[in-house]
Amino acid sequence: MTFARDERLALVDSMAEFGPDAPTLCGTWTNRDLAAHLIVRERRLDAAPGIVVGLLAGYTERVQNETATRPWSRLLDEVRSGPPMWSPMYWVDAQVNLGEMFVHHEDVRRAHDGWEPRVLPADRQDALWGLARKVGKLGYRHAPVTVVLERPSGEQATVRTAGAGRVILRGEPSELTLHAFGRNQVRIETEGEAADIEAVTSLDRGF
Repeated sequence: MTFARDERLALVDSMAEFGPDAPTLCGTWTNRDLAAHLIVRERRLDAAPGIVVGLLAGYTERVQNETATRPWSRLLDEVRSGPPMWSPMYWVDAQVNLGEMFVHHEDVRRAHDGWEPRVLPADRQDALWGLARKVGKLGYRHAPVTVVLERPSGEQATVRTAGAGRVILRGEPSELTLHAFGRNQVRIETEGEAADIEAVTSLDRGF
């Protein structure tokens, strides 16, 4: 079983634990809304483009809202089963859904007080290190200073080169991945001038 598949199953378990109306870190979305988003992304080829194309977002939102009215158990089953064979995502699930499932699993978990980072095996942290380096180039692309990611081993990756300042974001790859994806509920350390750190951590890191 792939890391992406494991995260998918764990995500569904967490959604079931907290319930359909529980909050997430995805703005105003509840677990029900998040489940509908994932289903539209993987099963509605007509509506999925609106997730990233603003001109089509209205249609996507209507389809997602309609999907969200399905019984909760059905939504969970459809997320759990993953993309069907006719979906392009079926063939690249392990590659394109690792970030999606990991980040949204944490969106569900960390929307509640008392959350703690999960302890992940070394090979999975390695996989997330690769993801953090890729996503970081997008998430920090507007940073006015150089941004460096550093994992506990001391290994570094420069994901943005700009200006005269330099900020190091230090933490487990899982935490760095979440931060690069725009989440602030993370456990990382920062190094650099205070103004530079503020400029980086206050960025809109969405994409």
